[in-house]
Amino acid sequence: MLDLKRKWGQHRGESEAPMRYARTTDLITLALRMQGTAEGVSLADIMQDFEVSRRTAERMRDALLDALPQIVPLGEPGGVKRWRLPARCLGGMTQPTLDEIAAIHRAREIVARQGDGATAEALDGLATRLKAALPAPARARLAPDITALLEADGVALRPGPREMIAPQTLQTLRNAILAGVWVNVDHRARASGKLSRDVWLGPLAMLMGEGRQYLVAWSDYQEDVRLFALAGFERIELSDEVFERPADFDLQAYLGRAFGVFQEEVQDVVWRFTPDAAPEARRFLFHPTQEMEETHDGSLIVRFRAGGMLEMCWHLFRWGDQVEVLAPEELRGMHFKSLNIGTGKIKGILT
Repeated sequence: MLDLKRKWGQHRGESEAPMRYARTTDLITLALRMQGTAEGVSLADIMQDFEVSRRTAERMRDALLDALPQIVPLGEPGGVKRWRLPARCLGGMTQPTLDEIAAIHRAREIVARQGDGATAEALDGLATRLKAALPAPARARLAPDITALLEADGVALRPGPREMIAPQTLQTLRNAILAGVWVNVDHRARASGKLSRDVWLGPLAMLMGEGRQYLVAWSDYQEDVRLFALAGFERIELSDEVFERPADFDLQAYLGRAFGVFQEEVQDVVWRFTPDAAPEARRFLFHPTQEMEETHDGSLIVRFRAGGMLEMCWHLFRWGDQVEVLAPEELRGMHFKSLNIGTGKIKGILT
């Protein structure tokens, strides 16, 4: 460890202890990544992961090569060089930290709230194995520390409605996505309540999150990609038939068409936040395509292209009269109506 501090400090030409310590932390992280990958780490990887220049990436690599001669250079077609550190070279440095184990528990709480019991169980198992690698005194302190961290984050006690999805539904669909096979299902539509039997779907992805959750799948009947509410599956059977994912399907582009999950015709959307609401609105990413414009009176104009008017209206309701919909007209009318109805209901409750 002292060698890493000394050599990184020499490479950087730095003399102050705090700066050397910070750089040493980066080197330890880099060493762990070199040990945790089978294909090795390249200079481009270092530049991207640590947000440094190529020259700094070279210095970091050289410092590790000096301190850890066990590092193995690897080559790739095209001349790209990579470096990998064999297993068990870092000893106790690979032990998980409290923050890392707490992060696993935090993720476990979140996916459990979303109804994904299978993933929650897998994360429980991972956390148990990581804790088993810790010294006894550290394990004894772990449980109360993790509880305190989760409560500080508000994860363990966070209120709010959520759908309860059967674990077997999630596991079967996850297996179908990983195996790339068709599934035969009975599914009940959320809006109409109609039960469709013997439907063939090619699962592409699951959209998990707060509130309602969906499966993105190719519908053999509709010959297109559609959304299916996860809570609507009453029967799912894996088949042996290979499902070939559409070559031109891009999940990110598909999701980018919507404000939430509802797929509708994409429209130009323009919102104006009042000067009082503008500071908070600036901290939001409403949509990946958004553009923000400051006006002379301190208000904020937000523009983006997406479908999903109803979901936009749901979100805008939280801003009350602090936001005005400039476009499209359909959303403007929906927001005005919901705001008036909501205000009336709130006044009735308060009186």
